[in-house]
Amino acid sequence: MGLTTADPVIEAHSAMPLSIVITDCDHDSITFEEEVAREYGISLERRQCVTEDEVIEAARDADAILVQYAPITARVLKALPKLRAIGRYGVGVDTVDVEAATREGVAVCNVPDYGTEDVSDHAIALTMSMVRSVPRLDRQIRAGGYDYAEAHPLHRTVGLVFGVLGLGLIGTATARKAKGIGFQVIGFDPLQTVGTVTAGGVEVVDLDTLLAQADILSLHVPLNAATEHIIGPATLQSMKRGAKIVNTARGGLIDTDALVEAVTSGHLSGAALDVFEREPLAIDSPLIALPSVVLTPHISWYSEESYGELKDRTIRNVVDVLVGAVPRNIINPEGFR
Repeated sequence: MGLTTADPVIEAHSAMPLSIVITDCDHDSITFEEEVAREYGISLERRQCVTEDEVIEAARDADAILVQYAPITARVLKALPKLRAIGRYGVGVDTVDVEAATREGVAVCNVPDYGTEDVSDHAIALTMSMVRSVPRLDRQIRAGGYDYAEAHPLHRTVGLVFGVLGLGLIGTATARKAKGIGFQVIGFDPLQTVGTVTAGGVEVVDLDTLLAQADILSLHVPLNAATEHIIGPATLQSMKRGAKIVNTARGGLIDTDALVEAVTSGHLSGAALDVFEREPLAIDSPLIALPSVVLTPHISWYSEESYGELKDRTIRNVVDVLVGAVPRNIINPEGFR
């Protein structure tokens, strides 16, 4: 069978020259992206933009951009009339003005399922590090101690309630793993009916019940206007005294000052955070001084498997847009042109 004009490779080469700019990326290489760009004869440039002006300058002639954290605002989009597609390295698109992109006819793509197992693995790892007081015991031994009193009190997982805020792909996977190690699991999600039980056996409760009953609260919701600081002074005070929080979603879900106060006062017995309101976490952050807070550097998404999948799918989504094919993952289908 001969190739038709709908063939992606033919269209890509007939539309030359095409250009993709990586606005920012903290990965150690862009080998995966380079291979895909080379396959389609598309030029690829990597920059490290932080501000709107830097994005505009870098992507002035780009047909598509790949973005990690750089701000893609309405102003940026207005200044890039040639732009047709945005690929986000990851699930969340909170740094991209999706409504503005849609108005400008720019497709916004993400990779919603690449790290489901990895993030949920990390959420469970952080949970167990707190439940078994692993970081504190490790620090004690390194300082010359050898006393289990440092870990008091410890409780077995059987009998503890694991609360999941957000029952999407990652929240559901985390709930499954928590059940597998003995926790009683409950969850809240605005798209789920209170009083029902999910296919994975999670009892769906309202938010107040979740906060009041959870010994461990694990966050798995996107960051948007409705969820920013969803964990703040009021919600923290609604939580069970001695509870712990795990956040592998977005730093802005938690009011950091309120969390520090809740841990310092003893209302919460600990927290484990992979994400922060400002990244990287400042060395003078009060979180660093709290021994009952476990910190990791926004790494929950990472495994060797997820790393390659994320990078390959991020660029292939925007290449599909450029060659006229429907991308595998698109946030705003009405922005596809």
